[in-house]
Amino acid sequence: MPLQVSDYSWQQTRTAVFISVPLRGVSVRDADVFCTENYLKVNCPPFLFEVFLYAPIDDESSKAKIGNDTIVFTLHKKEAAMWETLSLSGVDKEMMQRIREKSILQAQESAKEAMEAKAGARREDQKYTLNVMMKIEEEERKRIEDMKENERIKATKELEAWKERQRKTEEHKIIQREEKLYQQEKQIEEERKKLKHKGLTRNSVSRNLVTKGRNSENIFFEKLKEDSIPAPRSVGNIKINFTPRVFPTALRESQVAEEEEWLHKQAEARRAMNTDIPELCDLTEEEKNPEWLKDKGNKLFATENYLAAINAYNLAIRLNNKIPLLYLNRAACHLKLKNLHKAIEDSSKAYRIMKLPLRLIHPTKLYKMMLRRFGI
Repeated sequence: MPLQVSDYSWQQTRTAVFISVPLRGVSVRDADVFCTENYLKVNCPPFLFEVFLYAPIDDESSKAKIGNDTIVFTLHKKEAAMWETLSLSGVDKEMMQRIREKSILQAQESAKEAMEAKAGARREDQKYTLNVMMKIEEEERKRIEDMKENERIKATKELEAWKERQRKTEEHKIIQREEKLYQQEKQIEEERKKLKHKGLTRNSVSRNLVTKGRNSENIFFEKLKEDSIPAPRSVGNIKINFTPRVFPTALRESQVAEEEEWLHKQAEARRAMNTDIPELCDLTEEEKNPEWLKDKGNKLFATENYLAAINAYNLAIRLNNKIPLLYLNRAACHLKLKNLHKAIEDSSKAYRIMKLPLRLIHPTKLYKMMLRRFGI
């Protein structure tokens, strides 16, 4: 049951009412204050202060000051007048309940209106922000389009200027060519005049000599005409034979003996290769090469994928079982997987292929000896 606060004090002017509510021994900051134009309530357990105001007040402009175990209310009157009492007199329980319900409804309506007003203001702010953003984007788009248009105009002008320079260059070349042809024609004309003058100044006594001179002059003119216009080129084929080379390097940069030995070994490996293995049906020509499979197994070994490396070495050994490095690398994989018997078996096979004497030795030491043997 809450304790009603009765030791409050109040004062008034024609426009305001001042109420001081003491709340001793409790945290005033936890008080729940509810105020409407006809009702004021303060709930701060275990205390309760409730008053049904004598006349309406302006609850929006009214204020409450909390501190020093006291709440001081400043209530502004809607009509300037002096009140006879702070609360209504002769209020029964039913009337109190109606005032409470009415105050709650008024507070809810006020809160709803305030929420709607706040939401409307938020929508207006969002609309304004959206309009501003659209305006900024439109200006940016227009600026980009203007920039593109200016770049297009600039590029068009540069292209037109380049075309004009090319046209002038072509015209200049044509003029130079015409001048050259004109000079050649002028030179030919001068030569012909000189020859004609020489023919006229010859001795007219000997008709045969004159005729001979004219014939020689005609021959000279034909020769001059032939020299001025060259004959078209004849069509023919030029055949060039190159020395066949297996390696792409030049002969002066290669070592013929090592290359021949490598080719011989490759030929023997291809002859020793088993081509009837069913797994080879889906492989390419490159994947059927034991050397390629050995390199693939080495890459898998470097990534510590020992099982996949063993599979690569197995297929390479099935293709060519005369390469000792395949057994050695597979032995290294078995050694990493702690398969010591298989490591010894592959190392022994590598020794037999190399025709080396086999001795009883620890697999790790045997593997290290094989590494030193092949320089790995």
